[in-house]
Amino acid sequence: MAQAPSSSRPYRTIEARPNAESLIKPGELVDLVEVTPLTLADRRIYNQLLENAWDVIDKPVTHVIAKSDLRGSHNSNDRVGETIERLMSAIVKVRVTRDGEDAIERVQLLGGNIETTRRDGLLEYEIPQRLRRIIKDSTVFARLQREVMFALSSKYALTLYEMIQKRGNLRYRSSEKFSLDDLRGILGVSRGKLTSWSNLKLRAIDPAVAEVNALSDYVVEVAPLKTGRRVTHVELRWWRKDDSTSAEVERELSFSKVGRKARMTGTEDTLTDPRPRPAWLDARGPALRTETYETARLRYPGYDIYHVEGEWRAWARGRDEARDPDRAFLAFFRSFAEKTPL
Repeated sequence: MAQAPSSSRPYRTIEARPNAESLIKPGELVDLVEVTPLTLADRRIYNQLLENAWDVIDKPVTHVIAKSDLRGSHNSNDRVGETIERLMSAIVKVRVTRDGEDAIERVQLLGGNIETTRRDGLLEYEIPQRLRRIIKDSTVFARLQREVMFALSSKYALTLYEMIQKRGNLRYRSSEKFSLDDLRGILGVSRGKLTSWSNLKLRAIDPAVAEVNALSDYVVEVAPLKTGRRVTHVELRWWRKDDSTSAEVERELSFSKVGRKARMTGTEDTLTDPRPRPAWLDARGPALRTETYETARLRYPGYDIYHVEGEWRAWARGRDEARDPDRAFLAFFRSFAEKTPL
């Protein structure tokens, strides 16, 4: 987080420089509330778009990036195109100060763009005017380690990591209070989902805390606060790890993601799904998006998703091909879970 020098003007976020290991994200874009929830891949790609534009991000110019830089290990540009469309349609609420008063500003995350159809082509894009002004005025930022950003396996974990990176260097503060509604909004929980504290804790907060504790430089806690008998707020607490614990983080980041959950919880010998996804599943039909597996894991914890995928493909054999295989798989999974409860 940027600190304003005591004897000079405030340090501006756009003056901070990304480097080979890390990138910069304005604090206003860390604690924003998504009116249109985004996926983990959407959030990663958006961070990359911000980084790519950083040197002139406050200027009304067009930015250019290779689509291959956004694909990562994914072999198709389909996911990039879908993410760009979601980012264009995404509206977020950002807390700002206008004329000395707190205010909520609603902005789009991404402006107009053009994508060449070649697989190795380019994406040209623009940052909307209102968002450029927010970034230009920003004096608080999070420095995100690339390796950690790509290692985290859920959008909740990535958002929690960004929240901690924004706050970690505060000198006289190591905790912050949030209402449950505010926390759901920042985490990007879809409307009507995880409405109870127990579900929010089990499905979103606990897994995110475990990952951030395992992969970042901070220890994080999210403690419930009650009003009467109900949990209405939480207190986010953080403190920096010592050198020995930081070394454990570096070791974990060097390992494969396979088995990470078991290592984090100390149950490596009883890991339920240590296998990579079987290649034969793709050979029997259209490949599913990474986000679809993340959604299935979140909605149906404890199930072997690849077994269920195999059951779905066997059931679909000989039927008309689904227009949206990802949605069809999740609908089948819901029916499967209802018929075969754990």
